[in-house]
Amino acid sequence: MTETTIEAAAERILGAYASGVPCEPVRDLIDGAGAAYAVQERLTEGWLAAGRRLAGRKVGLTSAAVQAQLGVDSPDFGVLFADMAVPDGAEIPAGAVMQTKAEAEVALVLEHDLTFERHTVADVIRATAFVLPAIEIVGSRIRDWDITLADTVADNASSGMYVLGNRPARLQDVDLRLCGMVLERRGEQLSTGTGAACLGHPLNAALWLADTAVRLGRPLRAGDTVLTGALGPMVAPAPGDVLEARIDGLGDVRVAFAKEAS
Repeated sequence: MTETTIEAAAERILGAYASGVPCEPVRDLIDGAGAAYAVQERLTEGWLAAGRRLAGRKVGLTSAAVQAQLGVDSPDFGVLFADMAVPDGAEIPAGAVMQTKAEAEVALVLEHDLTFERHTVADVIRATAFVLPAIEIVGSRIRDWDITLADTVADNASSGMYVLGNRPARLQDVDLRLCGMVLERRGEQLSTGTGAACLGHPLNAALWLADTAVRLGRPLRAGDTVLTGALGPMVAPAPGDVLEARIDGLGDVRVAFAKEAS
């Protein structure tokens, strides 16, 4: 894999951002997770240079079913920027995220860095300040969600925006493995699940992320938000929808989707 192909893949994805039109997959330009993360890092460096602020990371592919669908055996991750955060209950403008989907997750907010080469669950627990319910609004710059692992990783793990609840809970007060989740649209259940659906436990996802982030040269830091992965199936919101996620022990979080302009 050459610098030229990494740059070409990054430019293809940036073109989709700029035009608002999804692009063709980038797997014809890159091969494997290593090259895909190199593309993601190239995009991250450019966005940081342009003034965006790093706010954390998101873990994806935490479901065994989704891993099987893409032919992989591990999660992936993307970068969260501060301008991707949406206040609880706020409305997302039409077209802000391409090919929008949504999923309910557990978010960890860190108070200590995680910089060891190999972490333990105890390290992750000690580093976590508090936990929040979250809705991740995922999107793909790749046309028709025609993705392999390389495509989604290069495309910042199909990140879009995210919403955090505003009543922090302590880790010791919540059973994250058994906590039930329901994602509703005006009272209609769209997705259900539990913490166990996220690699067996959301802390397992955070542990994988902590080690992987160090290996790739950008460790998790105090203040970072970590979206640990979906607790149930993704849903596709329509313009005008209001979604509410409730997670046992963590409370609820809401987000609205603006109607399309006439």
